[in-house]
Amino acid sequence: MEGGGRLAGARRLRPPAGGHRGQAGRRGDGAMNALRIAGYAALFGVADAGRDTILPGAFRETLRSRRTPFPLYWQHHPEQRIGWVETVGEDARGLRVIGRVSRASAAGREAAAAIAQGMVDGLSFGYRVKAARGAGPRELLALELVEVSVVTHPMQPMARVVAVEG
Repeated sequence: MEGGGRLAGARRLRPPAGGHRGQAGRRGDGAMNALRIAGYAALFGVADAGRDTILPGAFRETLRSRRTPFPLYWQHHPEQRIGWVETVGEDARGLRVIGRVSRASAAGREAAAAIAQGMVDGLSFGYRVKAARGAGPRELLALELVEVSVVTHPMQPMARVVAVEG
């Protein structure tokens, strides 16, 4: 990724001493063999399939307070952790992420192959609503980001992987 994968205003999250927990993301898991991806997990001002719209700044607090990397899941399945998000930040377009897909697990190898072949390129995220306006559709004002997932069908059709390396 150009420029070392840095985003203006983004934070690089460092794993705790001893590496990550879970199947993927541990030290010695072949991180050098990981697939690196970049894209948008959320777009601002664009209604999703549930008609909710995320406003700029919705992730500000969760990004400010987070000290460890967000997990990267395959199709939102927590038991299929395929890696981690190494850089995350809001820009004018939305929530931009750079992550690593580890090939250490069967799910990671499946995801990496599907991404590399262009078969799957959707991104999504798990969250908790902290503040919203309206009942339906909602304007999402503040969200707690829980995870990012590589998915077949994202809730926001334009939330996609835009670059792949490795």
